[in-house]
Order: sequence, then C-alpha cells, then structure tokens
Amino acid sequence: MKIIIVENELYLAQSIASKLSQKNFETEIFSSVTDALSSDGDIYLLSTTIPGQSPLKLIEKFKDKVIILIVNYINNDTVVKPLEMGAKDYIVKPFIIEELIRKIEHYYRHKQLEEQNSFYQELIDNIVNEMEVNVDISSIKLPLVIYTNYQRVADKIALEIAKKYKTTLKFIDLQQDNWRSKVKSIGEAQVAYISRVDKIKKEDREKLYDYLKGKSFILSSLDASVETPYENIILNSNNKMYDQNNILTINEYVQYIVKKFQYQYPDTELSKRLGISRKSLWEKRRKFELFKKK
Repeated sequence: MKIIIVENELYLAQSIASKLSQKNFETEIFSSVTDALSSDGDIYLLSTTIPGQSPLKLIEKFKDKVIILIVNYINNDTVVKPLEMGAKDYIVKPFIIEELIRKIEHYYRHKQLEEQNSFYQELIDNIVNEMEVNVDISSIKLPLVIYTNYQRVADKIALEIAKKYKTTLKFIDLQQDNWRSKVKSIGEAQVAYISRVDKIKKEDREKLYDYLKGKSFILSSLDASVETPYENIILNSNNKMYDQNNILTINEYVQYIVKKFQYQYPDTELSKRLGISRKSLWEKRRKFELFKKK
C-alpha cells in the first residue's frame, strides 16, 4: 500500500512518513497540491491549509482513492467542502499517530471490501442473468418456497426478491452440517435464503419449520414432492442441460456440446473431446442439422 502525504510542514510530513514506514507502508511526500496531482497512491493524507493551494483539485482527481484530511481547524473550506467532494475523513492537528494509522487501516480495508463486493455482485449477476425467468416479483410475499429443476432459477428469484425488500440475504445451505445453528441465528430484520430443503430428512424438515417461525425466508427445493406449509411457486428451466432432476441421453449431450463449441474448436478437436470419430461427428451433425454457418 502506498500512502501519499501532501503537507507543507516538512517536519510533520517526515514524522508521519517515518511512523508509517515502521508499519511497512510505502510513503511519498509532496509539499504542494499541484505537485501531488502527478502522484499515484492508494491513500492520500491531504493538508487542507497549505497557503495558496486548493485541496479540491486533488480530491476531484483522486476521488476514487481514500483521502484523509489533515486540518488545523474545522470550517467549511477545510473540512465540509472536501468531505462533500469525496474525502473520507479528517484528523485535527495535533494528533496521535496511532489514531491516524487506525483511520488509514479502517478506510483502506473498507475500500477493499467495496471492490470485492462490486466484483462478486458483477459475478453473481453474470451467472444468474443467463436464466430467463418470467415471474412477477411484486406479487410475491414471504415466506416462500421455490420448487425448481435448476438451482440457478431459485438463486435468481431470491436475489430479485432481495432487491424488492432492499436487503441482503443470509444464505444457508441445508447440505452443510451447521445449518441448524445458522437458521437459529437468523435475525428478525433479516431475510434468509435457504437452499435444498429436499436434501434433509422429513423429521429435520419439521425441526427446520419450527426454527423458522416468525422469520422471513425463501426456501428452495429441487423436488416438488417435498411438502411445506408455506406459499410456493414452481419455476422450471426448459433447457434439458439445466434440469438437475434428469439425466441427458448421449445424443442430447453430444447435440448440446456441438451447438455450444462448434465455432470454438475444429471438428478434429471436438470429436476427440467427445470421444467419437470425425465420421461419427459428421453423422450426428447431419442427424441434428447442426451444420456450421459460413
């Protein structure tokens, strides 16, 4: 992690840099905002009281970074405007270096969590968006059971319901041994997403329903014969490749693979990966009318 110190009081800047170096932080010192505009750091410690210098220029350029203000006093120009522009926090001189380090570590960790959350959200959206599910979320009430032949369908609906309730889901997999303690810890304000109720025994399901009294939750099941006392919807994927309750025939599997990968691999490689001859692949192309478009 690299920390940029923008401070015209050289002794203070060097003192901060020395303490941060002891904590294995990389530092670089600038005595003016103008010079610091060409810097590249993860965290900026910015003095807002450098004579003749506007800290807002640096904040505007590096607003996606963590910026902590170093101020002599608090007023509209030194704190209020910079915070409105995107600075994260401030510390008033004189200060204890340990307090500054605590702020640095806190906001840097917060920045990492934001980036991780953004990555995982994009990943989840990419996974579930492949599923086309037509259901009116506005009419759904909790608690709810989703019967489906493909788990991703239930995942997609659960995430859309979370958006409706403007909440994050507490995920519980009933295939894990610690599901009982997780169910018991569901808070009153939480919405739980509990998957694979079909994977536990009938007597355990009765205990589960008892634990869930008075709580908001979504249950998913790949077995429509599992009885529950809650409102339910049945949402199945029409794609046989996604049907987890059925086994594809060899011909169905070959047909799917050829459709999906025929433009990615030449026939020699495709037939090799399928474990069939090129002649057999050609015969299946003719049978399923899977000819490449030129």
